[in-house]
Amino acid sequence: MPAAKTLRAQRRKASINRSTRSFTRSRVKAASEVIASGSKSDDDAVLRSAVSALDKAVTKGVLHRNTAARKKSRLAKQYNKLPS
Repeated sequence: MPAAKTLRAQRRKASINRSTRSFTRSRVKAASEVIASGSKSDDDAVLRSAVSALDKAVTKGVLHRNTAARKKSRLAKQYNKLPS
């Protein structure tokens, strides 16, 4: 493949990866903040959206599956520590 074409493809992929990574990070951060606040009623939906975002990032090849599994595990641990 010519160098210019490779560069165009890399830039396009980097842009897509950046948006996916940003979306995932914002969902995970929101879940962490809601869990830290301690209200378990809102936590369930936010936790599910964060897990979903992590799974989508893995599917798209942005995150390694073990990295996503680690992040999901840590979020679930925080969630499970909350009082019912």
